[in-house]
Formats: sequence, structure tokens, C-alpha cells
Amino acid sequence: MECKKERNLVNCNCSYSPCSRKGVCCDCIQYHLHIRELPACCFPDSAERTYDRSFEHFARLVTGGQV
Repeated sequence: MECKKERNLVNCNCSYSPCSRKGVCCDCIQYHLHIRELPACCFPDSAERTYDRSFEHFARLVTGGQV
């Protein structure tokens, strides 16, 4: 399967600069789900910058109408 990294980077809002998974969505999703988190792209920019990517944080955002 062809990786579309360059195309994915256009929409990637991950603010962690040294991330080796930026634009490689399959690796990013696998990594974050393994540690019980969601990837940056599931969060609005302001929430993503907190680096709290937990399921609980996402649920609070959904409940508060921010997602």
C-alpha cells in the first residue's frame, strides 16, 4: 500500500515537532491507541496543544460541544 504522507501532512495538526509519525496516519493511530489515546487530528488545535490526548479529555470536549 502506498503511503500518502505528503498529502496527510497538509491536514496533520500534531504540534509535537520531533514526531516521527507525522503524516503516517496508520503508525500514528496504532501508537496512540496502544497507549489509550487518540491522535492529534481528533482534537481541535487548542485542545491538541495541551498534549492531553486521552479518551477522557476527548469525551469532555464532546460533552462540552467543542468537538
